[in-house]
Amino acid sequence: MNSIKRTLRGAAATATALALLAGPGGLPAAAQTPTPTSSAPAEQEKRPNVIVILVDDMGFSDIGPYGSEIPTPNLEALAKNGLRFTQFYNTARCSPSRASLLTGLYPHEAGMGGLDSVVRPGLGGFQGRIADRAVTIAEVLKPAGYFTGMAGKWHVGAQHGTPPKEVGFDRSLFHKGGTYFPNQPGREFAMIDGQRTRLDSPEVGKGEWYASDMLVDWTVRFVDEAKAQGKPFFLYLPFTAVHFPVMAPADEIAKFKGKYMAGWDKLRRDRFERQKQAGLIAADATLSEVLPEAYDWDKMSTADKERFDTMMAVYAAAISRMDKAIGTLVADLKARGEFDNTLILFMSDNGGNAESGPDGRTGAAPWGGKNSNIFVGLNWATLQNTPFRYFKHYAEEGGIATPLIASWPAGIDAKARGTMVREPGHLIDVMPTLVELAGAKYPARFDGHDIRPMSGRSFAGAFEGEQLTRSLPIFWEHEGNKAVRDGKWKLVAQFGTPWQLYDMSSDRTETRDLAAAHPDIAARMAKQWDDWAATSFVDPWPNKVDGGVVKGRLEGGKAPGPGKGKRGKGKRKRAAQAATGE
Repeated sequence: MNSIKRTLRGAAATATALALLAGPGGLPAAAQTPTPTSSAPAEQEKRPNVIVILVDDMGFSDIGPYGSEIPTPNLEALAKNGLRFTQFYNTARCSPSRASLLTGLYPHEAGMGGLDSVVRPGLGGFQGRIADRAVTIAEVLKPAGYFTGMAGKWHVGAQHGTPPKEVGFDRSLFHKGGTYFPNQPGREFAMIDGQRTRLDSPEVGKGEWYASDMLVDWTVRFVDEAKAQGKPFFLYLPFTAVHFPVMAPADEIAKFKGKYMAGWDKLRRDRFERQKQAGLIAADATLSEVLPEAYDWDKMSTADKERFDTMMAVYAAAISRMDKAIGTLVADLKARGEFDNTLILFMSDNGGNAESGPDGRTGAAPWGGKNSNIFVGLNWATLQNTPFRYFKHYAEEGGIATPLIASWPAGIDAKARGTMVREPGHLIDVMPTLVELAGAKYPARFDGHDIRPMSGRSFAGAFEGEQLTRSLPIFWEHEGNKAVRDGKWKLVAQFGTPWQLYDMSSDRTETRDLAAAHPDIAARMAKQWDDWAATSFVDPWPNKVDGGVVKGRLEGGKAPGPGKGKRGKGKRKRAAQAATGE
């Protein structure tokens, strides 16, 4: 099978690189689509099942394999026997990342340059839906004989015509982000195969379920349906955790209460040391400075410390319970004899979330319960993104760096298991990887539309211990924040500010701006970004978004308050959201 993998990988990489260099429509359709070499029936039987797990608003260091103090033994086990990617990237925001992951295109190419509520005239980068020029992994793998299903948060245009059932998924259950419990205010409905269903209905889950467990139950149900049909499966599991309002069962929260009284500064240094000891970060790396908007833990009152401790305890409990649910999924796959030949990919849609600023938000007691409204805020997001700076929304490493764990006992070579993949990668690489492994054909036309060539490259070679190469840079744009990564160099800028240049081989934490020292490199990469944006439907963004980087109450800003008014602006908005489950 290794020789077949290498043949497919070479063909896919060459065709994709040529198509991207040519720009949209620059090659005839036949040249734009890499066609995998056909496999013998015996080889086809070895095609992996696939489960893609996406966590919501989780920082780079929030799980044990990436330095966290939060116990995540099931993810530890997957990493120990699989691969950890140290420089894998998302797009800094929810809807864009989901669109990019599902289509193998950059967000604007996929029609989702912003959240799916953002619909604007222009080049077509803000359609609020998956564009007709894109196809999903489900639409590509389904013709190759795969059963397709998803359970979790969708957020890629159900209200604008692209719910799961319209883009290749045989089965689906999806709900609005931040859904943790039945009978949760503002989140009364889910969509099951396109039908609106009350969250407290037994059709969704039995009893007082918690979302991580309920979504795994649905995923295992889809595994059984695929087995009954004699098909391999592609399943997409976008967890609720840990999107605001962060919630967890009370007994889980109690396990973490008091564990964060040491404060974010000490805990961040502790995570950084574990990352260096594990080899995730260079031993001589510099920990990035905290932003001036962050608070000094030692200067806060005991009451404020206890408040922040509880907020982070809720967050840690949600991470821990998500890991427990993954353990249930693994156990159920093993019981069905499917674990060894199932490729599991685990990642996050953006960096830790600083929205609500340094103060965070709590809502009604008990905090973490279904009536509360926990936003952990900027200080804890700084810990979550250790060792990086900035957060969700931004193109600095704290906004775009994600863990990626790959587990596939039957497909990862013994010599590669437990190792780290250090070459840069991106969500756009998932589609070409799965197309290759599934022996599928990525279409040049689909449903009467010309389809954009895949923007990424396969990382399947890493499963055999091969060093990965990349012929084209990686690009970002979100809300006017932008970046380009080309080899060891990264060029990055926030809305309306000059470019900054970093040598990522010696300064992954972006502490030494080299733009003035290397103006030629900065100019070359700025042109690369401009050329990419001009051919990738990147519409200009009109205004700066603070992303939670604001002055807080303790520094003279506004008090955060309970936050109840933030969750829904009237019955009309809640009804519209409930109608799609978003």
